Amino acid sequence: MSTALETEEHQALRAAVAALGKRYGRDYMTSLVREGEHPRELWAEAAKLGYLGVNLPEEYGGGGGGMAELSIVLEELGAAGSPLLMMIVSPAICGTVIARFGTDAQKQRWLPGLADGSITMAFGITEPDAGSNSHRITTTARRDGAEWVLTGRKVFVSGVDIAEATLIVGRTEDARSGKLKPCLFIVPRDAPGFQRSRIDMELQAPEKQFELVLDDVRLPADALVGGGTSRSSEVESGGEDAGLLQLFAGLNPERIMTAAFALGMGRYAIARAVDYARTRQVWKDPIGAHQAIAHPLAQSHIELELARLMMQKAARLYDEGDDMGAGEAANMAKYAAAEACVKAVDQAVHTLGGNGLTREYGLASLVTAARVARIAPVSREMILNFVSHQSLGLPKSY
Repeated sequence: MSTALETEEHQALRAAVAALGKRYGRDYMTSLVREGEHPRELWAEAAKLGYLGVNLPEEYGGGGGGMAELSIVLEELGAAGSPLLMMIVSPAICGTVIARFGTDAQKQRWLPGLADGSITMAFGITEPDAGSNSHRITTTARRDGAEWVLTGRKVFVSGVDIAEATLIVGRTEDARSGKLKPCLFIVPRDAPGFQRSRIDMELQAPEKQFELVLDDVRLPADALVGGGTSRSSEVESGGEDAGLLQLFAGLNPERIMTAAFALGMGRYAIARAVDYARTRQVWKDPIGAHQAIAHPLAQSHIELELARLMMQKAARLYDEGDDMGAGEAANMAKYAAAEACVKAVDQAVHTLGGNGLTREYGLASLVTAARVARIAPVSREMILNFVSHQSLGLPKSY
């Protein structure tokens, strides 16, 4: 893998995280799946080394970096076979939103814990009947005196069982227009009326998925990210009027990190296949000497490298404050990485033949896992819609 486009600091970070990931590896993660446990040891060590909060402000205990650094961490852990899914959610989405839009009190309350890994935060946006249409979100928040009351449902929320709080996307009524607009709320795990039930998934991963029910959950005024109603000149500080900005501030990092997750998985699969192809000998030469084996692996390597370039572009644009440019690049990176990952895993399994389906080689379970990046956090079809409308200027079909 070429690092010519990375700084010396980024190369050093990549090497250090790769070494950490190899100390745990795929066997560690699969054992956790069998035991129904979370990767607490790896999470704690990554936090101690400063990797989990590398994107968060230094004044709150973070590394002062951005998505460029955080995506390197997740990609390298994934390439070692030990990715941390909650990195996409806790430091990338929730940490970024609070760092950019939270009140001083919210930053002081949550960011130090998110940075050192002692606090994990989940993110709830998807609803049973809304799918990818955020305009159909029905979770609503209404004022009741000095409090907020949240009602609604969320599905496919990762890690709620280990999260101290969940960042919930709801909608409030605009007093001027009467229209519903998005707002983000920090809901503590023990809030009355906040219920969770585990979703039984075929996907083999340590992180569990949940459905949430918010049954008249009462929250204090400061649960709203950014605090109370913001003035037009203070939108960047948060409040009711900044909900849409807050939402997209979290969704772009989510797509960048999903790309990193997919890239790591694809690299892991190709590495296992290449190692096998070098040593597996059926006739005179190792099977990797045959073009029918070598060329598909080379093609997958190329596609993963190209996807990384787009991910790096998206991370740089986001870190430089270009939210619009980052939105386009992040969607493209997520799409490219997901497609490359699925093809890489598929080719890796085929390279190993029957061994590719055994538990010993650890590839078969990735066949399902690789498809997650095609589906979440937004489907590849919706990304194609975005690119056709926003990038190419074609009319919408919906």
